[in-house]
Amino acid sequence: MSKLQAGLIAFIALVVGVVAALYIKPPSNNVKMQHVSLYPQVRALPDFQLVDHNDKAFTPQNLMGHWSLIFVGYTYCPDICPTTLAELKGIYPELQKIPSEFPIQIVLLSVDPKRDTPKRLNEYINFFHPDFIAVSGEHPQLFPLVRAMGMMYSMSESTDNPNYLVDHSSSVVVLNPRAQVVGRFKPDFVVGQLPISEGQKILVDMPAIMSQ
Repeated sequence: MSKLQAGLIAFIALVVGVVAALYIKPPSNNVKMQHVSLYPQVRALPDFQLVDHNDKAFTPQNLMGHWSLIFVGYTYCPDICPTTLAELKGIYPELQKIPSEFPIQIVLLSVDPKRDTPKRLNEYINFFHPDFIAVSGEHPQLFPLVRAMGMMYSMSESTDNPNYLVDHSSSVVVLNPRAQVVGRFKPDFVVGQLPISEGQKILVDMPAIMSQ
């Protein structure tokens, strides 16, 4: 084989490689996403049985067939929880307009079962939006579920104090229609400001997430 032929073959191989890179290789799924922190792989949730704000069972089946935005908190939370839910309320009409066969649902996962009865959850969540869902359960159900979502919570003081506080993560978790954890929207931590997951940032990324 002459040098000319070898060079021509190398050139053709290079062209084929470039074409393959441009047209055959699937595009990166993360290009359009600016704010969400995606997990390297989706995470399965453990089996669980909670109770919702209508005093009905809430299981993984209730997460199937929807994109779910889940926030871990509690109704007696003085600041982060109501502010985050207000952010989600503000963008909810636009979230519903995102083209998808799987609608978005908003879920408050209360980690304060002692005080957050179904009646209390019902009054609280309906203040924000009648479509929103609030659920809770006993700690043996809640702990593994919250951990699987990459979140945490802990009682900051004795629950004998009627005004006890609960420490909890402030991210908004994204679940796909198979009830798998995709990632989360983490708040920016700025001195002097509440660590809130901003609604507009969620709204920017959800169309790209839901298109995957």
